[in-house]
Amino acid sequence: MPTIFAKIINREIPAHIVYEDDLVIAFLDISQATKGHTLVVSKELSKDIFELKPETASHLFMVAQKLSVAIQKAFHVSGLNILSNNGETAGQSVFHFHIHLIPRYAKGDLSFQLPNNMGSVTFDEYKERAQKIKEALS
Repeated sequence: MPTIFAKIINREIPAHIVYEDDLVIAFLDISQATKGHTLVVSKELSKDIFELKPETASHLFMVAQKLSVAIQKAFHVSGLNILSNNGETAGQSVFHFHIHLIPRYAKGDLSFQLPNNMGSVTFDEYKERAQKIKEALS
């Protein structure tokens, strides 16, 4: 079954498209968490970042940066969050890779709060975690 984003790409349902090329499409998020909230979506179906081709990821982030500058210029934003939920545990609800560009106008207009565990992780735990990631790269 096609995702809602595939239906937008195929023009089966309407969207307010702000950018499109061979690899990606960008359109206003229907939720408009803040004015100008935009989604950048890969045209090729990749469920999440773990399936995304590196060349598509590179292009997608280049477009995200270009659109971020355009959003800043259009709406005079004071900040912007770049968000991508990958996997149900991370809050992903549409299983078609996409990036949210969420303009910010004032502190507190949205709440993204990450816990700070800095004092509870030991030097050895940091070292072990870093080593596992390095090993997984090879």
